[in-house]
Amino acid sequence: MSPPARVLVVNAGSSSLKLRILDPHDQVVGRWDLPVAAGIVDRVGLARTLADQAPPDAIGHRIVHGGHRYLGPVRLDAAVERDLRLLIDLAPLHQPKSLDALEAVKGVYPDVPAVASFDTAFHAGMPPAATTYALPREWRERWDLRRYGFHGLSHAYATQRAGQLLARPPETFRAVTCHLGAGASLAAVEHGKSVDTTMGFTPLEGLVMATRSGSVDPGLLLWLQEHVGMPAQELAATLEHRAGLLGLAGSADMQVVEARAQAGDESASLALAVYVHRLRAGIAAMAAALGGLDVLVFTGGVGEHASAVRGAACDGLAFLGVHLDRAANQDEPDSSQPDRDISAQDAPVRTLIIEAREDLQIAHETRQVLGGM
Repeated sequence: MSPPARVLVVNAGSSSLKLRILDPHDQVVGRWDLPVAAGIVDRVGLARTLADQAPPDAIGHRIVHGGHRYLGPVRLDAAVERDLRLLIDLAPLHQPKSLDALEAVKGVYPDVPAVASFDTAFHAGMPPAATTYALPREWRERWDLRRYGFHGLSHAYATQRAGQLLARPPETFRAVTCHLGAGASLAAVEHGKSVDTTMGFTPLEGLVMATRSGSVDPGLLLWLQEHVGMPAQELAATLEHRAGLLGLAGSADMQVVEARAQAGDESASLALAVYVHRLRAGIAAMAAALGGLDVLVFTGGVGEHASAVRGAACDGLAFLGVHLDRAANQDEPDSSQPDRDISAQDAPVRTLIIEAREDLQIAHETRQVLGGM
């Protein structure tokens, strides 16, 4: 059986549902961003959007959490869908939206084969030293408590694309990929595979994000529960929706935060300083996990467009061999060629900006699964 020609990629984010139709040459021939309200897809709007489109040959869905069972893309059926619903508590901000989008698209194209691609899969082969929490064995085994990692589709694509830009197979270099968007995470990639990452059991661990706190002392949360009487539900809602840049600066938009900082706003300046401090430290930690660094990649909305964040982060990484071409870092990207090298000419580490293209990774995995069936 030949791989599907036209693939509809379905990517449910925190506030929008991104639909992309890719032709056999991976050119986008249809694209729509639909609103997602309170985690619910506008099914009527989706049906109207797709009504004039010929049915695709296959559908690829981004699913945030695959748990310990799904370590690669898989064809969707009723049993797989039941398994994925059992993982909602592990990614409550994302998993319900992905599954609602799955149901909505299935309502439009009930007979088109569909594949789930998982954000956790790229990290599934991390060594035990990187995945294991220092918790009692009975806890870890009973409840599958481990570091899963997320944004794997973006990290996987960025790794492969970096190899293309450098004309080197990913197996030949050590890379730290920085996915910086509303959610943010880093991955340490060696021999083309993830060996460490900053997100863990849930997408809350790690870097400062738009509305998520990133890592905080668990003792602080226990203190709030014991001494303030804060309910677990309020803690979760705050850490997911009212923390991060929003909690520090009053805005989750990095462009707004940067503008306010330049205008002298102290809270915005602090937010940027905290964001960059965590980012720089995280990159250094990922490089340590690799035993060195050959390639540093920035991707995602912030990674691609916030030159000040890239510059400030890299200013503290000269000891690793990271040196930017200041002019190249400041240049606005060419929409026809968004991927580029912003390293200083003699820099030992190549620093790249790569457009986030999870859709290409999902389409590739969808064709991979269905092409052999």
